Amino acid sequence: MTDRILIVDFGSQVTQLIARRVREAGVYSEIVPYEKAEDALNKPNLKAIILSGGPGSVFEENAALPPAAIFSKGVPILGICYGEQAMAQMLGGQVEGGHHREFGRSDVEVLKSSPLFEGVWEVGGRYPVWMSHGDRVTVPPEGFETIARAPGSPISVIADETRKIYGTQFHLEVAHTPDGAKLISNFVHRIAGCPGDWSMAAFKEAAIERIRAKVGKERVICGLSGGVDSSVAAVLIHEAIGDQLTCIFVDHGLMREGEAEEVVSLFRGAYNVPLVHVEASDMFLSGLAGVSDPEQKRKTIGRLFIEVFEAEAKTLGGAAFLAQGTLYPDVIESVSYSGGPSVTIKSHHNVGGLPERMNMQLVEPLRELFKDEVRALGRELGLPEHFIRRHPFPGPGLAIRIPGEITREKLKILRQADTIYLDEIRKAGLYDDIWQAFAVLLPVQTVGVMGDARTYDYVCGLRAVTSVDGMTAEAFAFDHQFLAGVATRIINEVRGINRVVYDVTSKPPGTIEWE
Repeated sequence: MTDRILIVDFGSQVTQLIARRVREAGVYSEIVPYEKAEDALNKPNLKAIILSGGPGSVFEENAALPPAAIFSKGVPILGICYGEQAMAQMLGGQVEGGHHREFGRSDVEVLKSSPLFEGVWEVGGRYPVWMSHGDRVTVPPEGFETIARAPGSPISVIADETRKIYGTQFHLEVAHTPDGAKLISNFVHRIAGCPGDWSMAAFKEAAIERIRAKVGKERVICGLSGGVDSSVAAVLIHEAIGDQLTCIFVDHGLMREGEAEEVVSLFRGAYNVPLVHVEASDMFLSGLAGVSDPEQKRKTIGRLFIEVFEAEAKTLGGAAFLAQGTLYPDVIESVSYSGGPSVTIKSHHNVGGLPERMNMQLVEPLRELFKDEVRALGRELGLPEHFIRRHPFPGPGLAIRIPGEITREKLKILRQADTIYLDEIRKAGLYDDIWQAFAVLLPVQTVGVMGDARTYDYVCGLRAVTSVDGMTAEAFAFDHQFLAGVATRIINEVRGINRVVYDVTSKPPGTIEWE
């Protein structure tokens, strides 16, 4: 069975990066909110625990603290920033509150050798790190030594080498700590003893066995959205159980130009997967009529998807399971620390469970994977490369690219603008350099003069970002000439748009969708 590193989340916006760094080291990682950590301690093959950072303070009333049971589990522990402070406080050390805020770059000096530093940092060396804290440890707990210091944090790294418990005041997981990934690799390999043999090929074989064991001889229906996630899930499940799987592709009228035809062709042609194509655009557009609130849109679309799946399952003679392409970021952001604001980030139908009346169980074979890992799994399964590299497109489709009410006219305008935008990106050879690009029809109309006529038309927003796994995103830096050319084409070719703007903001961890 696969080794497992448990990451206890205290609400840091970069907790997901810890999981990424562990997986990059070839070891499986799992994130749980601190309130649920005690139950997770009893899962098999636990090799180490990492305590994340967080926005809180150990001096707050009802401060977030890890379960005391982790310290008697006998596995290595690494506390990062708030995780270090909480650990030090619980084990008898001293933490100073709020007197020395430190945000940004610093340099640590290594005082003593340690397996945590082996092959990366040397005694006496100074190395750049990223600090982000208000509190700091001032006295290590009994049994701990200070093994690195910084000007603003004299106790920057602490270690109890006997019990294999470590704490860092700085954030190892972020790119601004250049050697952070190597230090995390040392923790999981040298200290926790994990061989680093978690691979996508191994995941595929294990996932196939899990699907077979769970499903048995029952029928499964899989909701295809047309995106990479649900497509990879469908091919994986089909490899596991063959014709026990029937895919249901719901054409809700909210897709990009030509995508419905591509999905049908791929699954009926290349994979010969049983596929039901449901034309449901009238049903969805009627359900969305008059709906402007983005959360209500998502919930409406999710409800209608479920109704279609339920009806099709009855037509097929019943199914015991519904398969979905839920990913790990969906799961993380839907069960986040302390019921904070990110709980509402992922309100799409694929994280909300199923109505009891359906009497079906969910099969979500990708819920342990990040987006780039899903692409790697797609390659293992033989999906076409051009399909695997497709930009992410959310299940609600163009509905969340049109803030405000959805109408057929707005969908037509946006679909045309979006097609032109992606066409120009491909022509420029930039498609594979971009994680996600899309057009948005903004709920704003402006006066303009086109030729000798006065117009009152919509503003089109363009968005393009780079990312690895969809958890964080940076705006893509188009040159002005490219954007000017795209804007000219859209205004000339799409009736209903007379202004085009480009969004240059970046996104912290969380959704990278517009609404």
